[in-house]
Amino acid sequence: MFRTTELSDPDFEINNLRFITVKTPNLKGRGDICVFVSPGLDESHLNVPLVILLHGVYGSAWIWAMKGRAHLTAQEMIEKQEIRPMIIAMPSDGLWGDGSGYLAHDGYDFEQWIVSDVPAAVQECIEAVSSESPLFIGGLSMGGFGALRLGCKYPDRFRAVSGHSSITSVEQMSMFVEEAQEHYQTKNETDHSVWNTIQAATSYPTLRFDCGTEDQLIEFNRELHQQLVDAKIGHIYQEFSGGHEWPYWQTHLQDSLRFFNNQL
Repeated sequence: MFRTTELSDPDFEINNLRFITVKTPNLKGRGDICVFVSPGLDESHLNVPLVILLHGVYGSAWIWAMKGRAHLTAQEMIEKQEIRPMIIAMPSDGLWGDGSGYLAHDGYDFEQWIVSDVPAAVQECIEAVSSESPLFIGGLSMGGFGALRLGCKYPDRFRAVSGHSSITSVEQMSMFVEEAQEHYQTKNETDHSVWNTIQAATSYPTLRFDCGTEDQLIEFNRELHQQLVDAKIGHIYQEFSGGHEWPYWQTHLQDSLRFFNNQL
């Protein structure tokens, strides 16, 4: 599918992390993906679940691992048999400005980079993943916006969605980025908020999201929860103590992984 693909050498990989770089027309260049591969997987393991984790503003492909310890959390949970072995793909958002919003804008398609290219690149490089692998998507802050919006826009692809401290509408990007709002406007206005996307959908993946009670996005998450309740759309919403910060996301990633495992 890709003109060029680079995969890290297993002799130099650490903590079951692999790295993929592919060239894609959606980014008009190269995109990076950090991948956690459960140890012990071999040719007998087929269709292993794939979790895509989306980062927030300012981040890149390395940040869920190197600030969020996602790979270590997953490995600990697998060893305790709390979850089944999984592959976790942690892509960059396309590295536009302070954050792309995982939208199609400015001549780039950051949406299709995540929805199409990332699963294809992992399938191409990791033998245990195939087109039959259950696919999940989660993320934090801007990544929560991407996960909730893309999961609900493409329910035929994603089995379940989980967001942490999620931006719920593109206007909230201005709380974090210096780029002007007009960059994030797309031809399809349903892309501008999670609720608009859900309203336009006819089916939904299994949904959950959470937010810290000291988070500046808490009221937006409460509003989305109430909209879903009023529309009688099934979902899980939880609040925990904490703010918009890595200790919160490090802790509550476990909730997402358990949630995804429960859908298997």
